Amino acid sequence: LSTLHLKDEKTKPDANGAIVKAEDNVEKTEDEEKEDRAAQSLLNKLIRSNLVDTTNQVEVLQRDPTSPLYSVKSFEELRLKPQLLQGVYAMGFNRPSKIQENALPMMLAEPPQNLIAQSQSGTGKTAAFVLAMLSRVEPGNKYPQCLCLSPTYELALQTGKVIEQMGNFYPELKLAYAVRGNKLERGQKISEQIVIGTPGTVLDWCSKLKFIDPKKIKVFVLDEADVMIATQGHQDQSIRIQRMLPRDCQMLLFSATFEDSVWKFAQKVVPDPNIIKLKREEETLDTIKQYYVLCNNRDEKFRALCNIYGAITIAQAMIFCHTRKTAGWLAAELSREGHQVALLSGEMMVEQRAAVIERFREGKEKVLVTTNVCARGIDVEQVSVVINFDLPVDKDGNPDNETYLHRIGRTGRFGKRGLAINMVDSKHSMNILNRIQEHFNKKINKLDTDDLDEIEKINN
Repeated sequence: LSTLHLKDEKTKPDANGAIVKAEDNVEKTEDEEKEDRAAQSLLNKLIRSNLVDTTNQVEVLQRDPTSPLYSVKSFEELRLKPQLLQGVYAMGFNRPSKIQENALPMMLAEPPQNLIAQSQSGTGKTAAFVLAMLSRVEPGNKYPQCLCLSPTYELALQTGKVIEQMGNFYPELKLAYAVRGNKLERGQKISEQIVIGTPGTVLDWCSKLKFIDPKKIKVFVLDEADVMIATQGHQDQSIRIQRMLPRDCQMLLFSATFEDSVWKFAQKVVPDPNIIKLKREEETLDTIKQYYVLCNNRDEKFRALCNIYGAITIAQAMIFCHTRKTAGWLAAELSREGHQVALLSGEMMVEQRAAVIERFREGKEKVLVTTNVCARGIDVEQVSVVINFDLPVDKDGNPDNETYLHRIGRTGRFGKRGLAINMVDSKHSMNILNRIQEHFNKKINKLDTDDLDEIEKINN
């Protein structure tokens, strides 16, 4: 499967040859250190070696409740073209993931059906919609038939890689990237059957430059809708593209989260949809032992951490700080004491962060010092200890219960026992901890020396 040549002066290949944009190296204040959703999504794609086995139940709301609900347990049941089935197996998919079981029969049904689907990163949704696109293409027709929108240049490239891998045994299929820096001659028509790109460039190619005839598009995919609408202008551009497409074009929209703004957007772009949602699961703290350590200032917290260090490095630990500055200071101090730590920091480029996480996952470093922003969505199975060097608070200084759950939930995963240690250094932070205890209705005990022996047992 061949692609149009890409060039972009702001990008450079990483170790794997993936093209990744250098982020502007701007120091952010605490308030500005917001989650960069596109970077987070890209990071997940770079570090994910296999699909996440989600325990969430899938809820299917059909456009036509009277029609039978199909789900499949094998790719053979989908009656794919042999060269696509070959591509699926070559990618290491042996059986459909939970989201694929329900989504693929809907996406491949005749006549085509529209779909709004919620699915987290790592659940196999990219492979699912790529399969749907490749199945609908008429290889003999040399013009764009499938259009996929991604929020950023880098994410478009990641989806492009999946298309290339899955279409590996289907040489007649060609792919073009509608991204910045991909300059075409005015008046040129595109012969590639699949176009993947960012909303602004795709809109230009469809309307101003007329490289694409939108009336010939059969499948329109809008990926990572939640990331998309967080970007200025993308929402409006996506709606304008959708309005140019034929009425019988199949519309597929995917989003990891479904807050109201995403729902409203999805309903504007996808008429008469089938809907696949994840049922929210209550995360439980039952398998996690929680403690706190009383200190008077930051230096005392550091000394306490050093005392605990021997007990926690038997397995692997994550230490959370409120700001990049504290995370940088703590990692440097621990290193000076001769401890081996990895630092995950917001000013790193995405591929650098991916390399740090990979080393941590492989156990080359036992302790990872990080901030919330960097650690969101990271799954490292062997983490059994989480230390809150700073308690999680929101921008108004109130307890951030969701972040607390998210942080310490890294440890009690997969039914294993875990441990959370909270550093308290003032009356204010004790008050925060008390409010967290009340919220979860779960007592957090003071850590004693005897507990350290208990911790070693947990780790062993």
